[in-house]
Amino acid sequence: MALLLVLFLADILTLSQGSSQPDHVHRHIHLLRPQSGAGGDLVPGLSCLSWRLGVETNNIIGWKTIPQECGGYVGHYMLGNQYRKDSKAVADEAFLYARSLKLPRDDKDVWIFDVDETTLSNLPYYAEHGFGVEPFNATLFNKWVMEGKAPALPESFKLYKKLLSLGIKAVFVTGRAEDQRRTTAANLKKVGFHTWEKLILKESSYSGKTSVVYKSNERKKLEKNGYRIVGNIGDQWSDLLGTNTGNRTFKLPDPMYYIS
Repeated sequence: MALLLVLFLADILTLSQGSSQPDHVHRHIHLLRPQSGAGGDLVPGLSCLSWRLGVETNNIIGWKTIPQECGGYVGHYMLGNQYRKDSKAVADEAFLYARSLKLPRDDKDVWIFDVDETTLSNLPYYAEHGFGVEPFNATLFNKWVMEGKAPALPESFKLYKKLLSLGIKAVFVTGRAEDQRRTTAANLKKVGFHTWEKLILKESSYSGKTSVVYKSNERKKLEKNGYRIVGNIGDQWSDLLGTNTGNRTFKLPDPMYYIS
């Protein structure tokens, strides 16, 4: 698993830092073939694959950790080709939609990007913590965030560049705390997200509020200031539900954790 993680990270680091390589240049990520039991039953008739489908379709909600039996399955998925293929399918569809728009080019069209597991990948952290099997440890995760070493998600990075070429501006709306602004901004720029209209982090006034409430309010503020949210992409349903969600939303895969 450690070797495969190195191979995966080498690939996404190449792409996230990849101003020196054209978009069509890709390094091969070795497909992780599920080992015996990697998709094992949780209860009779419910496999880890079925559990992941329930998570991605927002039918399984409110969970704190992935089932213990699915740790190997989720790890294989996140480090294998299928995660990249699924992410690419979402990003490709998002670009096809964006390309079809007739935009006035008045600098008011924006696309909402989440940060964690949407633009920046925390796989190096989660690989050390069971891909979501272990309970979330805010202290350890925030320590990781403050290192500013998260690589870019390659497919989201490509979408970001294509949207900029269409005249659509990026707005990052993240659940990271306001005191992580400097590190988050530096990390984004380091891996190639070099420009944005706004970077919105969660202020202390939202303490105790759900992500749906926080992100809905911030999107509402954007629209009150004259911006048009033409698209919205995130890895959590809470990125995409609520109010002022934009003309179209796009859900990236993430079976590692759930945020309400």
